[in-house]
Amino acid sequence: MTKCLLLTLLRLLLGLIALIAIFSQLAIQIHNGFSILNFFSYFTNLSNLFAAAVLLYVASRVFFRRHTSDLSDQARYVSVVNMAVVGVVFTVLLRGVDLGSLLPWINVMLHYVMPCAVVLDWLLQPPRVKFGIKQILICQVFPALYLVYVLCRGHNIGWYPYPFLNPDKGGYGGVAMSVAGIAVAFFSASWLLLTVGQTLSRRAAVAHH
Repeated sequence: MTKCLLLTLLRLLLGLIALIAIFSQLAIQIHNGFSILNFFSYFTNLSNLFAAAVLLYVASRVFFRRHTSDLSDQARYVSVVNMAVVGVVFTVLLRGVDLGSLLPWINVMLHYVMPCAVVLDWLLQPPRVKFGIKQILICQVFPALYLVYVLCRGHNIGWYPYPFLNPDKGGYGGVAMSVAGIAVAFFSASWLLLTVGQTLSRRAAVAHH
């Protein structure tokens, strides 16, 4: 079995398991009377949905014998940045927080396995196109819009998906510090993953010549 085929099968498997995990937890939340909109207001759920979609999309291109496109590499880049931050933020800030009805295997899948798998996928198959500051800035769009949405919605309804974004927990100063830290985390992850990806891509190109 070639490396490409094995990677494709792993992408399919991980993408499908991630979707099963997300929608299994959604079913539990609905059964418990939890708001669907609240469920999809967690960055973890949105990022895992996007990551699963990207994994399945990239895998499908291989099955249909289509080459990697600039769009798919950009989607992979956004996905890997989001998932890397999900893994780091959960480990640093949320590991000891009460997760309520979140099943242990789903927690492990969404907060540990998927972040590690998506980063590993990026390292095993680095982007073929050259990225720069434009792509780094594109990676900041979704988290910025997400923060605006969460803070505005939370102000209106009094519910926040994460304690570090809730002004009732640490005041607006604490929220401002959290937002600044998140911004730094996203920019740092974007720069680091781009740099590593481009370095690996150049080495692979040299090795093939």
